[in-house]
Amino acid sequence: MKTKAKDLTIWITGASSGIGEALSIAFAKRGASIILSGRDKAKLETVKNRCKNSKKHIVVPFDIADAAQAKEAYETIKAKTEKVDWLINNAGISQRALIMETTEEVERKLMEIDYFAQTRLTRLVLPDMIAQGGGKIVMVSSVAGLLGTQYRGAYGAAKAAIHMWANSLRAELHDQGIEVATIFPGFIQTNISINALTGDGSAQGTMDDATNKGLTATAFAKQVVKALTKGEEYVIVAGSKEKLATRVNRLSPPKLYKLIRESQVK
Repeated sequence: MKTKAKDLTIWITGASSGIGEALSIAFAKRGASIILSGRDKAKLETVKNRCKNSKKHIVVPFDIADAAQAKEAYETIKAKTEKVDWLINNAGISQRALIMETTEEVERKLMEIDYFAQTRLTRLVLPDMIAQGGGKIVMVSSVAGLLGTQYRGAYGAAKAAIHMWANSLRAELHDQGIEVATIFPGFIQTNISINALTGDGSAQGTMDDATNKGLTATAFAKQVVKALTKGEEYVIVAGSKEKLATRVNRLSPPKLYKLIRESQVK
């Protein structure tokens, strides 16, 4: 059964830019009440003001990698809203570095932000979701979490981990009214490659050509809203090349990785 967005209160992390911003605007357009989170309060307020019926939405800034801040943020949300119907775990950071050039410290940072911070926040909201009779957890993984490519070793590993964790969560809590969906974006026109970590932990600072030619964040959000409100659990939102790669991977992984090696993906 299709869910009506106007009946939902949706908490979106990483909402200050990119696909988080686009999702906030798209769901607000359909009547949902949005809780916008990220580290930059000023940017979150700007996004909030771009949302339809902006006064009904709230901004709760915090650093998702900080466990104490995450807990405080959720306490703030509970004080301001009756409940959280959906949690969209969108915050994250990418990588652009070869494995042999990436320090363990950088790999741990990627895992902390893209995996542990997501699971920690999810565990915070789940007891109340179960008590209220149900809810939806949405994990934003990546096509990189389905296919291993150059320059994204730790990032792909973290995104694959969150995908598997979501699968287990779905199996464990389905009978308690908890729905779990995982989104796999391909190349989307955001600042993800500009902010991506290099081997020493510094930001790449430049836009990848593939990212620049990807889907717009608005087009991405439109597909995601449609899929999630229809109850889809496994959603790949990407260009034709990325979708083809996922199909080839299912049929012949060796063939796919030969193509990846030859393409020198970055």
